[in-house]
Amino acid sequence: MNQILSVEPPKPKKEKKQKNNIRSSGGGTIEIEKIVRFFAIVLIVFGIIMIASGSYSMYQGTQIGNSQAKPTISVQEVSETQLELEVSHSTPLQRVTYSWNNDEQVELDASGKRSVTQTIEIPTGDNTLNVYAVDQDGKETNYSRMYTREGDISIDFAVDGSNLKVTASGKNQLSYMTYRWDEEEEQRVDINNMDVEYSIEIPMGQHTLTVSVVDVNNTMETKEQEVKGVTKPTVEISLDDSKSFFVVKASDDEGITRVEVTIDEDENQKYLFNLEQAYPIEERKQFEYGQFALHDGENKIEVTVYNESGVSETAAAMLNK
Repeated sequence: MNQILSVEPPKPKKEKKQKNNIRSSGGGTIEIEKIVRFFAIVLIVFGIIMIASGSYSMYQGTQIGNSQAKPTISVQEVSETQLELEVSHSTPLQRVTYSWNNDEQVELDASGKRSVTQTIEIPTGDNTLNVYAVDQDGKETNYSRMYTREGDISIDFAVDGSNLKVTASGKNQLSYMTYRWDEEEEQRVDINNMDVEYSIEIPMGQHTLTVSVVDVNNTMETKEQEVKGVTKPTVEISLDDSKSFFVVKASDDEGITRVEVTIDEDENQKYLFNLEQAYPIEERKQFEYGQFALHDGENKIEVTVYNESGVSETAAAMLNK
């Protein structure tokens, strides 16, 4: 018997939906959300490390910069007669001083401070302000600048041979002037004029001259000057016994450095004796030379002698043969 079998094709199985699941080789599943979360944490940690590393590098750079920095000096003119000095630093200061010209230094209270200020009075005339600052690590800074202040009275000194010439002038009439050497008694000179010139003999050796000038308004200006007193060399020009030559004689207590002899103002008849290079100082107190031949007629002779202090004396003579 033939039987006809009716066979229906098998229905396909429905695939189960996988929600963000991936099969691993071991048969387990790892959710993508967990992977994303993991990498996010890694990135955050890495970012924190980078930020911390950068901050540390910046800190190190700041520390190195601070260790190499020096104190900063600032000077501002707050008026015609005053300056404001400010010294600042990122680390504590150890010492701050200032002085005018070569006068004694004034030390400010700066130890352990990071900033110090001081108002400074400008002296009259041309004067140089010097400022020095050092921190606790030994880093130093210097400042130097000239400042000019016009005063009611000006005083100037000039060496004039063995004297010191004092010149003073004022905006108002000057009443009198006083001067003294070192700590000796003051000498007074009445002026009663707008200006004055006065010559003071310089004593031998190193001394300090103090001059004060007072005007009709009792305004006083004082100036000091260190001066070394020296004597000028002595020079003598004469004829020898034959009257064919002339003789030059010179002497100086300090010692003669050179002698210049010129005949008839002729550069070709100029003679230079450089004693400083030829003789020790003990043998340079006296000089004599008599081998200068005279020509017929008038001979104009000029002799200049210099001593150890640079002071010179010149003598001239007209000699006939």
